[in-house]
Amino acid sequence: MKEEDLRELLTIRSENEHVEFKEAKSNFHFDKLVDYCVALGNEGGGYIILGVTDKTPRKIVGTQTFTEPERTVAGIYERLRIKVRSFEFMLPEGRVLVFQAPSRPRGGWFDHDGRILMRAGESLVTMSPDRLKEIVAEGGPSLLERPASEVLTDAEVVAELDVQSFFDLRKIPMPATRNEILKALENRHLIKPEGTGYLITNMGALLFAKDIEHFPSVAHKAVRVIVYEGVTKSKVKDGKDIRGKLGYAAGFERMIAYIQGELPGEEDYQGGVRNVKYAYPIRAIRELVGNALVHQDLNEQGSSVKVEVYADRIEISNPGLPLLDVERFIDEDRSRNLQLAAEMRRFNLYEGRGQGMDEVVTLIELHQLPPYSVRLGTQQTTVVLSRYRPLKDLTQEEKVAAVYQHCVLRYVTNRITNNESVRDRFQIDTKNSALATRLLSEAVKAGRIRLVDASVGYRSWRYVPYWGQ
Repeated sequence: MKEEDLRELLTIRSENEHVEFKEAKSNFHFDKLVDYCVALGNEGGGYIILGVTDKTPRKIVGTQTFTEPERTVAGIYERLRIKVRSFEFMLPEGRVLVFQAPSRPRGGWFDHDGRILMRAGESLVTMSPDRLKEIVAEGGPSLLERPASEVLTDAEVVAELDVQSFFDLRKIPMPATRNEILKALENRHLIKPEGTGYLITNMGALLFAKDIEHFPSVAHKAVRVIVYEGVTKSKVKDGKDIRGKLGYAAGFERMIAYIQGELPGEEDYQGGVRNVKYAYPIRAIRELVGNALVHQDLNEQGSSVKVEVYADRIEISNPGLPLLDVERFIDEDRSRNLQLAAEMRRFNLYEGRGQGMDEVVTLIELHQLPPYSVRLGTQQTTVVLSRYRPLKDLTQEEKVAAVYQHCVLRYVTNRITNNESVRDRFQIDTKNSALATRLLSEAVKAGRIRLVDASVGYRSWRYVPYWGQ
């Protein structure tokens, strides 16, 4: 770890399962340090940083504890038999000490005196039985690699999977022989040989099932689309509460077309040709649905990806909480389903690497929509896309969020955020530049963006996200 890496960690909005800050000005109990190394390791690895306040704006206060970090690392190894790394920084503001805990092994965990610890908010707690079961299951094949069917004949495999879609999405001709078709499916881990036949994997069923109900292990993961009358859940429009039948890849385009047909829009006739201007850019919905499919927690048994269309908004939900801070959706990407993400990318149904949300924000700005929002439940993530409302009708929170998302988009595409760019974002007339200045100031005050250099003339002021360099 270098000083610039430490400085970047100090800018994160809040602690998470991978980063813990402690002031520890004069001391910090060794057993507590060991506990945190266990918990961080069980969450995939991370840092405990001593000598820094845990509340934003975060400040370096210096620490005098563990004056011989090498001995501390040796002591942790003696307790846990894991290799923790230490980094010591002598900074102008004070000494900062960082311990980096490695990730637990696949299918295993770390414990301290028999206690298997994990993070829960700002506390350390004993890992739940359900979570332990999930970890134990990692030791075998992943959920996507497990069989979704009994042993099937060649003909039965082709009857259950939409093989035509598989080759159409890859933009290659379907082979002339069944053996070649099956080999192609096997190469992508959609099926695997078993005795004299084949097993369809959960991956194969999720992506290319002709009828997902034929596969009980993943049937509950069918996408659900609900269209409501008005802005509440009180009435479903014309009974339009449906579950997808096809696998994600085989049915993706049809699902998006169905959603598009249910979106509010305005008809316009030009030269006798009917055109519909929809309330939302369909490409943005496509990206959000693809993200929801890839980022869902497949181990959640009681829910699936859900698209809900209201008169004033569209909500796209997936089971599970995000692995990233919601503030970093635009510039980063981290999927819990790497195999699924790779296949969805292969079929051009998912962008990844943060590019999908780049596209969403670009389209939001192009169509002058309010910023997207993210709502976290106990075990569900919901992204909300709202219909157009003029700037004057946006809430203060929405205005700040819109400026932040604009600033992140500009930052990751190497463009400057300033008064002019904000005027473009909200279509503010040049003579009303004071309004753009006020929007930027409010976002700075809220801690979402920061001014790079206040010493230059205000006409040259530029801004970056609060975590930007």
